[in-house]
Amino acid sequence: MTTSQEDEWLWGWDPTPGIVSVWAEPDGRAFVWRRLPRSGELVREDLRFRPWLLLSSLDDVAHLGARLLPEREGPAPNRVTWQELEGPGALRYLLRADDGRALTSAVLHGASRRLGRPLGHPRELGTETALVLPPEEQYLIASGRTYFRGLDFDELRRLQFDLETTGLDPSRDRIFLVALRDPEGRTEVLEIHGEGNEAEADLLRRLVERVQARDPDVIENHNLHGFDLPFLAHRARALGVPLALGRAGAPGLRQRPAARGASFGRGTPGRFSEAARRVRHTVPGRELIDTLDAVLRHDFAARDLPGHGLKAVARHLGLAGPEREYIPGARVYEFFRHAPERVRRYARDDVTEAAGVARMLGGAAFALARMAPRRYERLADAGPATGVIDPLLVRAYLRAGAALPAHAPGDGTPHSGAGLHLFATGVARHVVKADVASLYPSLMREYRIGPRRDRLGVLLALVDRLVEQRLAAKARARAAASGSPERHGQEAISAAMKIVVNSAYGYLGAGSLTRFSDVHAANEVTRRGREVLGLLCDELARRGVTLLEADTDGVYFAVPEDWSEADERRVVSEVAALLPPKVQLEFEGRYAAMLSHEPKNYVLQPYAGPLVLRGVAFRSSRAEPFGESFLRRALGCLLEGDIPGLREAYVATVMALRRREVRTFEVSAQVRLTKTPEQYLATRGRRRELPYEAMLASGRTHWTVGEQVRIYRAPGGRAGLLPDPETDGDGSDRSPGSDEGAVGDPRDYDGEFYARLLRETFAARLVRALTPEDFAAVFADPGQPSLFAPSLARSRPVLTVLRDPRTEPLRSDEAG
Repeated sequence: MTTSQEDEWLWGWDPTPGIVSVWAEPDGRAFVWRRLPRSGELVREDLRFRPWLLLSSLDDVAHLGARLLPEREGPAPNRVTWQELEGPGALRYLLRADDGRALTSAVLHGASRRLGRPLGHPRELGTETALVLPPEEQYLIASGRTYFRGLDFDELRRLQFDLETTGLDPSRDRIFLVALRDPEGRTEVLEIHGEGNEAEADLLRRLVERVQARDPDVIENHNLHGFDLPFLAHRARALGVPLALGRAGAPGLRQRPAARGASFGRGTPGRFSEAARRVRHTVPGRELIDTLDAVLRHDFAARDLPGHGLKAVARHLGLAGPEREYIPGARVYEFFRHAPERVRRYARDDVTEAAGVARMLGGAAFALARMAPRRYERLADAGPATGVIDPLLVRAYLRAGAALPAHAPGDGTPHSGAGLHLFATGVARHVVKADVASLYPSLMREYRIGPRRDRLGVLLALVDRLVEQRLAAKARARAAASGSPERHGQEAISAAMKIVVNSAYGYLGAGSLTRFSDVHAANEVTRRGREVLGLLCDELARRGVTLLEADTDGVYFAVPEDWSEADERRVVSEVAALLPPKVQLEFEGRYAAMLSHEPKNYVLQPYAGPLVLRGVAFRSSRAEPFGESFLRRALGCLLEGDIPGLREAYVATVMALRRREVRTFEVSAQVRLTKTPEQYLATRGRRRELPYEAMLASGRTHWTVGEQVRIYRAPGGRAGLLPDPETDGDGSDRSPGSDEGAVGDPRDYDGEFYARLLRETFAARLVRALTPEDFAAVFADPGQPSLFAPSLARSRPVLTVLRDPRTEPLRSDEAG
C-alpha cells in the first residue's frame, strides 16, 4: 500500500473544501452546503448520485431479468447494475441504481418471495446478507468527500437556543421563553406575549424566523435531543406551527435512529416512551448538536466531571461567570411571573455556557467529521467502534473494490481479561502516575496484530496513521499560542484521533457487533499487554517504589519521602527505556496523597487543586447527594491526615440528618423504573419495592418503563416521591447559590435511616484507610457518647501492602 492510499482510507479522496452539511434522499438527490474558505459565503450544490447497497448474492434481484446489468456496461435508466467485488468477503455484490427506492423495492420483492413472508426493509435480511446505509453515508462513501476540509471549528456558524417551559410535560405545559445566542455571539430572549395557544404559537413562529434569519450551520444546546427538540416538536405539532428550521424540504423535524435520544412518546402524558429514547431529530442543511454528547464522551475518558448537567459542567470548566444567575429548574416560571429580568439573565447564561461547552469539548466530533463518511451530527453521538471505525473500513474496502466480510459470531473462544492489579489499599503519600500511552493500540502496531479477516490491513494502517498524525497535531498545538484557534483546532484533531486509536482494540474484541472482529487477535493483544505490565511493575519495584495500582492505563506508585520530582521523572524514564519501542511510558502527574480503595476506585489529592475522585465507590449518579457531599469533606480530612476533622465531619452530618436540616433532595436517590404498573401490582403482594411504593403513595398509578424519578425513605418505612423536581431541561440537578429555601421541601424523611446509611455505605468506603480501632472511634454514634472514647489526636491513616496480585490476577470483569 502507498502513503496516498492510506490517506484516502483516513481522509477520503475528494478535496472539496468547506462542506458544512450534507443531505441526501433515497431517490438519488444530494444537497451539499459549503462555506467557501476566506469569503465565508454559503453555497448549495444540488447533485445526483447513484444509491447503492451490498448483498451476499444476486438471488434476490434475479427476477429483474434484463433490467439487471453488469456495472461494466454502464448505468441506464430504470436499470440496476451489479459489480462483483474481489476477495473472499461475504458481502461481494455492489448494486447501484439511479433511484434507491426502486433498488430497495426490487431487493425486498425478491427476498420476500424467497422467504415466503413480507419484508419492510433490507436490514431485515440480516447483516450477513445485506449492508444498507443511510443516503448521506452512501453519498459520502461513494464520493470520497468529508465535512469541514479547510475550515476551523470557529468558522462554522453556530446558534444555541434554549427553551424555558412551564413544566416538563408538553401535553399540558407550554413554552413561555426562548433564549438564543447567534453565530456572532449576541444573545436574545424571545418571550410569550399574552396567554393561550395563539400567544405560544406566535413565540414559536418568531423562533423559526430568527433561525432562518441567522442561518446557522449548526444548532446546538445542552440536552438538545433529550428535551428541547422533542418538547418543541410536540408543542409545534399541537399548535399547528410549521417548524421550518432546515435549509431545504418541507417544514418540520424529521426523525432518525440513534443510540441515545428522546421523544415524548405515547402512554403517560409527557413521559418518554422506551422506544422513543432511541430517536433523534434532524433537518436538511443544518447539523443538530447536543453538547451533552461531548460531555459524556469527555467524562468517559477523563472521569473528572462532578455531573453532566450544563451548570455543573460549566462551573467545572470555569465557564460560569461570578454573576451567573441560578434559579431552581422547577421554579423558573414562578420566578418569571414576579422577577422576569432574573429569568432573562438565567436563560442568556444558559445559551452562553452551552456555546462555551461546545467550543471546549466539541472539537473531537468536529475533527472526526473530517475523517469518517457520516453526517457531523451522527458522529457527535456515535460510538467510536461501530460509529467511526466501521464507516472508515467500509469506505476503504469499496474504494479498493474489495468484498466485505459480514458480521459473524465468534467460535466460542472467550475474550481474555486485561491486566488489572491492586498492590495496596489505604492512604499513600508522594504518589506518581506513570501513563502507558494507548497501550493496546501500541502493541497492535509493535507486533502487527490485526483482525484476520482484514486482508487489506486497513485497521492497522489507520492506527499507524492516526498515531503518527496525532503526535504531529499535539506538537503543533504546543507550538501554537494558548487560546488561539490554531491551538484549539490541533487539540481537537489530537483528541479525535485518540478516540479512534483507543477504540481499535475494542473493535477487535466486540464479537458480532463489528465487521472485522477477531477475538484471537484481541486475546493476543491482552497477552502482550499483561507481559508489558508485568515488566513495568517489576522494574519500578526494583527501584524502591511502592506499587499501588496498575492497569492498561498506567501505574500508580508511592515514592520515598525524600525523593524530588527529578527523581520521580528519572525512574519513569529508566523504565520507559526497557519497554518495546512503540510502547510509550510517560510521567503523567504527581500527587500529595492517594486513597486506594478497590481496583479502579481511588481518590487523589493533588499538591494544588481539588480532590480527584475515580470509580463508582466515590462517584455514582445513583448515590444520594448528601452522602457524596460527606465523602468529599471526609476525604479531604483523611488525605490531610486530620482524623479528628474526619470525626467532626461525620458527627455534623449525622446530627444534621437527625434534625432534618438536610434538604429532602439531598437524601433522595434517582432510580429508573423497569416495571409497568401492571407488572409491579402483580408481584406486590409478595415483595414491595420502594420506587413503586413511592409512586403509588403519591397518587401516581400510571408510569412508563424507563422513567426516572427521585425517591426517599420516610419514617415507618414509608416511601416518598420527590415532586417533579428541581431539574432543568438541560439535565442539571440543582443550582448551588439559588435562593429556593425550603419552599416545597417536605423534610419528612427518616433521619435515623439515613444516619445508618451514612455509616454503613458511605463511611464504609474509608475502612481501608484506618485501623479497626480508629474506624470504630471515628464513626461511633454521636448520640451514644462513651466515657472511655479513645483520643484521635495521634491517629493517622494507614496503608496496607497486599500479597502480589499477579500470582492470582484479577480479571477486568471482577473489578469493583
